[in-house]
Amino acid sequence: MRAARGGDSAAQERFARQYMPVVKAYLAERWRGGALAEEIDDAHQEVFVECFRGGGALERFEEAERRGFRPFLFAVVRNVARRFEERRAARSELAPSVLLDELEFDAQGVSTMFDRAWAFSLLREAAQIQRLRAAELGAEALRRVELLELRLTHDLPIREIAARWNEAPERVHREYARAREEFRAALVEALAFHQPDPRSAEQECQRLLAVISS
Repeated sequence: MRAARGGDSAAQERFARQYMPVVKAYLAERWRGGALAEEIDDAHQEVFVECFRGGGALERFEEAERRGFRPFLFAVVRNVARRFEERRAARSELAPSVLLDELEFDAQGVSTMFDRAWAFSLLREAAQIQRLRAAELGAEALRRVELLELRLTHDLPIREIAARWNEAPERVHREYARAREEFRAALVEALAFHQPDPRSAEQECQRLLAVISS
């Protein structure tokens, strides 16, 4: 974050890659079915311009840091979306009532879509952290990452995985429990920046998993 704020192009690229799916999901839901849907690419680029420019959003983040990064990013994306809507309203020849109908959106639905995209973004980050830690620990840790992927991504039962690996199901169950704990630790690490208060990390973990499963 500090490097991106300071103009480091590699850090800015990583920042944009991390949060682009979240930004696009919000804009797509907010402008779904309307003429502004054609401007999603321009709007998401403007979000990152707003973040990186001198005196821009990232330079103001420290003032809002106690609240966490998620509500901060949500506010930036929402403000850029409103800016696009105001521009369209200014150049539109439509009657005000027609224009309002076109721009009308479900605020709760948009917020929920942002939360889901945000949760998936953090889970991807946690998976990357877990894999990096496993690479440092060695073959058994990497195998637990593979186990987690087989169980959660491919929905394979423990019994079938054990048969594939020629292992006792009881041992695979124990390794699966350990893999889940390692993933939870990675998720807490991913949350360390986004959720400044460490006491609420466990609660936020539960909230993220609930958002994904809803």
